[in-house]
Amino acid sequence: MVRWRSGTVRAVRRQWRGAVELDVVTGDGPLRSLAYPELVGEPEPGDRVLLNVGALVMGLGTGGYALVVALPDRLPADPADDGTTRDSGHLVKARYTPLQVIRLGVDEEASPHRAVMAAAESLDGMPVVTADLHSALPAVLAGIHADKPAAKVAYVMTDGGALPAWFSRTLDGLRPHLAGTVTTGQAYGGDLEASTVHTGLLAARHVLRADITVVAQGPGNLGTGTTWGFSGVALGEAVNAIGILGGRPVGSLRISTGDGRPRHRGVSHHSLTAYGKVALVPADLPVPDGLAPDLAAEIDAALAPLAGRHRLPRVGADGLDAALRSSPVPLSTMGRKLDEDYAYFVTAAAAGRFAASLT
Repeated sequence: MVRWRSGTVRAVRRQWRGAVELDVVTGDGPLRSLAYPELVGEPEPGDRVLLNVGALVMGLGTGGYALVVALPDRLPADPADDGTTRDSGHLVKARYTPLQVIRLGVDEEASPHRAVMAAAESLDGMPVVTADLHSALPAVLAGIHADKPAAKVAYVMTDGGALPAWFSRTLDGLRPHLAGTVTTGQAYGGDLEASTVHTGLLAARHVLRADITVVAQGPGNLGTGTTWGFSGVALGEAVNAIGILGGRPVGSLRISTGDGRPRHRGVSHHSLTAYGKVALVPADLPVPDGLAPDLAAEIDAALAPLAGRHRLPRVGADGLDAALRSSPVPLSTMGRKLDEDYAYFVTAAAAGRFAASLT
């Protein structure tokens, strides 16, 4: 159920591409709130706003904002539709919800990329790194650019986490270092919009002209603690899509020493399920050298059942520490910084380094 509140904007705080943070006063007191101007218009102090406070009430770390649903007394004007803008499209995302959005799909007839997409059939062997969590993106990118600083990297964002790409401050900070973002499925707000991971991958290769692509869900991760009940299951399907389209899948393993939950320590059960049970196409699952001996032995034992289908290359970690510490955006996963879960980030960087070696 939606938990509703009505309030008044007291102050506009920080802003990044596609989003603005607000202080909103309600009957419950001040609430940290977030608005997406492309959806609701530009909030100003004094505006009355309608809020969805469900995630805030639940205390969710990633989604801990009251979300602005509308500025009811100052609705934005209808967008101009001249036949060439994103609002000229027919891709409906967040479908049949009160805030469904209509975007121009990269392969629609009105798209300037229609001819390219109609002819696109293969990824031409492009390496594609798949990652369970959005927080792996900057670490994978650091590993790629450590060895290939000129490599063009695209990000294909799936809809397992946040739907609006605008929610991610990480993505905003990485924009100068990416060839572009393609939002797929129900996700929206990327530089390009695609209806499926398959078309998103083809757009990354043939429209953004990427040398390497990273596939991961947006911020946030749904998990129930059961074998199949987590959004990262889609990683395995992404591996299959990459293989079907003639790409080279490289799986970033989710490895942790800092997570307090036993199911995520060592090699997370998310990786073992997605790569071991869902992915039917062989992939490279890089493991960095230099991990503590006990951890390395634990990883080898956990990955042994996957060796019949996948390749498990060892990747040298020299230079990856410096690359991670030079990241243009802060590194954080589940609230843990680089040195609080070093194995997680260096493993993601090793996947990036391995992908770069294939170009």
